Amino acid sequence: MKTLPAVTTGKKKTGKLRAARIPHGAEPAPFNVAHATAIQALAAGVANDGQQKTALDWILKDACGLPLWPYRESERETCIALGRQFVGQQIMGLMNVNVSELRKREGLEEREHG
Repeated sequence: MKTLPAVTTGKKKTGKLRAARIPHGAEPAPFNVAHATAIQALAAGVANDGQQKTALDWILKDACGLPLWPYRESERETCIALGRQFVGQQIMGLMNVNVSELRKREGLEEREHG
């Protein structure tokens, strides 16, 4: 597993930067009991609001790697990282879509094709 080097800005240190964990393409995203419990509750349709947020946070940040730079040393690893991020970007797109406009568009399409 590779890690990114810490970045320095030359400014006064207010905290220590840590290298980002870059998982190898074949490695699963890191998880703990809280993540597993949240994902299982979400899948069963019984997740509370905290579990829903924990599950979505793990999916986007760890499984999809959205906060990480996707380019790796090999083309294969880069493709895997970009594929993971594509899934996360699709989820983020649905989170941010204007549902009102989507309903209008779907209603128009149903009338045109129905």
